Amino acid sequence: MDDFIADTIAGLGYLGIALLMALENVFPPFPSEAIMGASALAIQQDKLEFWPVFVSGTIGSVAGNYVWYWIGHKLGYERLRPFIDRFGRWLTLDWEDVESLAAFFRQYGQWAVLFVRALPFMRTMISLPAGLTHMSVWRFVIFTTIGVAIWNLMLIFGMQWLSRTFDQTDDLVSWIIIATGALAIGSYLFRLATWTPRARR
Repeated sequence: MDDFIADTIAGLGYLGIALLMALENVFPPFPSEAIMGASALAIQQDKLEFWPVFVSGTIGSVAGNYVWYWIGHKLGYERLRPFIDRFGRWLTLDWEDVESLAAFFRQYGQWAVLFVRALPFMRTMISLPAGLTHMSVWRFVIFTTIGVAIWNLMLIFGMQWLSRTFDQTDDLVSWIIIATGALAIGSYLFRLATWTPRARR
């Protein structure tokens, strides 16, 4: 199983990794933990190189995050609400969630963009209030790059450590990667099936 996962991600190449990481930050059910985990496994097996994986994954993450920054920046509060009302179900996001994110951003300021990137929650959607408040695009890109670089390093080094530590345990790392991906997709499908706007609740 380890070989299959490493061969699959290696077959996608560095451009494929960048595209997957961009998608992970645009649309919910693509977990970065699984993408970077599989890439780390390929690095461990000498099928990919560390620096190209790290750089391509980071560029992809920044590009995906910029999409939500651009949406917030261009639409603004008035035009964003109809967009969220129309597509919020597929994002499992409603207007009250946007307001909560904006309040969090106002409370902690623009540094929230940097720190939240290195956390497993709110990593992508913090881009929306950054755009809504018209944060400087260069500051947004710099803070986002630093934050996602830290996150990607943690994922790569963490999975490499697991691979080295449990190299005698058959396919343990592969099952962790598969379980992470399945949990993310299953969680999204469950939220999609049960989602109702907060106002209705």
